[in-house]
Amino acid sequence: MPALLDTLAKHPQRCLLLLALICAGMLAYGMYLQQVVGLEPCPMCIVQRYALIGVGLIALITALFTQRRVHQVGVLALVGMAVFGALTAARQSWLQWYPPEILSCGRDLFGMIESFPLRRVIPMVFRGTGDCSKIDWTFLGLTIANWSFLVFSGMAVLGVLLFLALLKRR
Repeated sequence: MPALLDTLAKHPQRCLLLLALICAGMLAYGMYLQQVVGLEPCPMCIVQRYALIGVGLIALITALFTQRRVHQVGVLALVGMAVFGALTAARQSWLQWYPPEILSCGRDLFGMIESFPLRRVIPMVFRGTGDCSKIDWTFLGLTIANWSFLVFSGMAVLGVLLFLALLKRR
């Protein structure tokens, strides 16, 4: 563990850029699943996308600086955003394992356009339209929400390790 902390302390910007690249890759894959495969994101998926954008932007902006104090503050913010994303993904995983009897995650786009004025539809679009408890895709037996939880948790752990390494560095 000390060798890992030493490596992280020597290259915090590389670690932050790696986290930003992971976020960009996850967002790109999410867009692929939506646009090419045809999976509809649910409201919790949209929140997780915002959390990914948050982690990625915080990592990228923090990497632009060289001051240790800026890195410490940025990494703490990154960990907070990653924990938020992990909690959202955990809640969605729970809904997938124990689906509610009444679905309340959203409606389809055409139904919204027919039922509401455009000024109300646009914000609804960003809430997502899919069913949060529906399992459309799995890989190695895990759903998108499960994988999202693992990735957010990994980012949070890496952030905590990076923060510890930055505390150790003089």
